[in-house]
Amino acid sequence: MHSVERIGRYRIERPLGTGAFGTVWLAHDDTLEAPVAVKVLADNWSHRLDVRERFLSEARLLRRAASRLVVQVHDIGELPDGRPYFVMEYADGGTVAELLDDGPLPVREALRLTALAARGAAALHEAGIVHRDIKPSNLLLRTGPDGTRQVLLADLGLAKTLAEASGLTLAAGSAGYRPPEQAEPGAGIDARADVYGLGAVGYHLVTGTVPGAPGRVIRPDRLRAGLDPGVRRALMRALRPDRERRWPGAAAFAEELERLVSKPRRRWRRRGRLIGLGVGVAVAAALAALAAAFAPTGHGSAPTALRVQDATGRVSAEVPVAWSGQLRDSGWDPGTLGLPAGHQPGFGVADHLARWQDLGADVDGMFAGLVGPGDVTALVNALAHPGCHYAGARDHTLSGWHGRVRTWTDCPGGGSVVEAGLTPPDGGGQPQVYVQIRQNGEPSDIRRVLSSVRVRG
Repeated sequence: MHSVERIGRYRIERPLGTGAFGTVWLAHDDTLEAPVAVKVLADNWSHRLDVRERFLSEARLLRRAASRLVVQVHDIGELPDGRPYFVMEYADGGTVAELLDDGPLPVREALRLTALAARGAAALHEAGIVHRDIKPSNLLLRTGPDGTRQVLLADLGLAKTLAEASGLTLAAGSAGYRPPEQAEPGAGIDARADVYGLGAVGYHLVTGTVPGAPGRVIRPDRLRAGLDPGVRRALMRALRPDRERRWPGAAAFAEELERLVSKPRRRWRRRGRLIGLGVGVAVAAALAALAAAFAPTGHGSAPTALRVQDATGRVSAEVPVAWSGQLRDSGWDPGTLGLPAGHQPGFGVADHLARWQDLGADVDGMFAGLVGPGDVTALVNALAHPGCHYAGARDHTLSGWHGRVRTWTDCPGGGSVVEAGLTPPDGGGQPQVYVQIRQNGEPSDIRRVLSSVRVRG
């Protein structure tokens, strides 16, 4: 089908994905002037009547659900060679699995998306259907009218009616997301099997890790520091091996997640904050006071970067000259971000340090501070900046460091915030450095600046 140009009245544009039994294509409905997704049974299965019936059954079950949280089927047809296809709405945001390429999500967003998936599963259950394969790649994303991500439950290839599922069934589902009763053939299942899968999705979104085998799941708060106990309890209840101890249904799980999302932020999640740097500022005009702290690293009379260090000389970094207007070099207390409290070496340098804590102000600069006990990577993973657009996370191998880097753009003033946790690449654990960078506009030169961080002694 690589040369296919049309399927029925639908003009084919490109493949979206290929599964065990078929390929999904992005197509355009020229009559309705709208993008659609077209799923076609694979050539090598076209002669199998049981597979053909299973393929068509997926379309019927999707249509039966009739929910805006479940992918809608608009049309069904047959190619000239006899293979069936069905036409679905197109989800323009990819899949939840693709979001996880950047690591765990902000907790509030992770819970919100999981709650939407749970509402979709509840709609299936009300229609008498159990999904049996809820996982991030089967959760599609579309952009809502208000610009937020909306979830569509998709791929009912393993779905059964509840009447069928209550009897003897074959083992099905994906490791990490399937409950114990679904892993072995012969066990009847009910809607609580999907509750387990939803709990695994939520766990993965919050921690960035697929949960372990049933009964051996590591508590999510051990993988994400500062996690609200209510979030831990909600996820772990969904992941109980004994289905009698899980949430009684997807709707009940969704209600609890929605309650957690609506809690005041200060009570349930560590909120990202801008390090306070407004005290003890040395102004660049006082050149004598700055001479010991700024060391030019460019050549000639116009250096492009300066090496900045704290008062003890323990921690330093190279920053663009434009950032070096003001300096605070007297250290910091990691307890301000929820790490073990104590005075540690650190510095802040920026063109206007007095504006640092105002996301609506134009600021270019950097804070870098040593971290004693605690997990700087978990800290960075847990931070957030409401009002800014979360642009994702990356793990970088830097010069002398392993860096966990998360970025927010389009802050109220149009600037960006970068949070980074630097650890030794050999896994030795010390030293650890926390870095926060603010820039007026899109972030740039981040890798170079982070690579320049040095710790002495």
